[in-house]
Amino acid sequence: MSDEEEPRTEESRANGVSRKTLLRAAMIAPAVPLLAGVPALARTPSGQPLAATPESCDDDDLTPPQIEGPYFKPGSPLRTSIADGPGTALTLTGYVVGLACQPIAGALLDFWQADNGGNYDNAGNRFRGHQLTDTQGKFTLTSIVPGLYPGRTRHIHVKVQAPGRPILTTQLYFPNEPRNSTDTLFDPALLMNVQIVGSGRQATFDFVLNIQGTPPSPSPTPTKTTSPTPPTGGTWAPYVAYALGAQVTYAGLSYVCQIAHTSLPGWEPPNTPALWRRV
Repeated sequence: MSDEEEPRTEESRANGVSRKTLLRAAMIAPAVPLLAGVPALARTPSGQPLAATPESCDDDDLTPPQIEGPYFKPGSPLRTSIADGPGTALTLTGYVVGLACQPIAGALLDFWQADNGGNYDNAGNRFRGHQLTDTQGKFTLTSIVPGLYPGRTRHIHVKVQAPGRPILTTQLYFPNEPRNSTDTLFDPALLMNVQIVGSGRQATFDFVLNIQGTPPSPSPTPTKTTSPTPPTGGTWAPYVAYALGAQVTYAGLSYVCQIAHTSLPGWEPPNTPALWRRV
């Protein structure tokens, strides 16, 4: 969605479930149960239905960007659970897809959020973590429902990057929150599909990136080579475990590692600004 396009309303998202939505909903059966072959719409805490997200994978359904905010810090740990304190349990699942709904394997998702009291950990990595989508483009995040702090509604921050593509920075929101109507950053296009399961919450959201066709998508769990060959004139190499702060050279330029990771083909420093910062 471009900056000039008007954001979709909650009403427009609740109407008209497309065939693509039905297919994706069937893939997320635990979060969106099937009834008589048709996926049931997840129910929000107040009982209002929401259509599965996104409604399609067309260029007008691209996941919109939002500001990074003041609390992002590089170097989050590689993990799928960031439930680092008490609160209402939350499990978020979904897919990273491109246009035409093709899944993107090996996409990087970096999540950060407030704790139950509305506080961010700026000294450590509580409620922070990054992960890679699997071969089907799927991700799963275990956390808690974030607390409130002045001026904002409940939200989760995330950076998403397909291999070799630009970073999408955005925020995810909870339906039926009273502060949604007063938060100037709130965008209904970024509402998660949330339902109550026991004492916790289960949510779904699919990220639609502006990628035509099927991009190069390396496996998130590649087979390591014993003697990787660095590019000419550089020290960076694939299948190497780089620590936060590690420095490499690539094509005559120097880079510093911003997130500890194991390098993959296609994730060369110029292609992955989420992982490498030029110095």
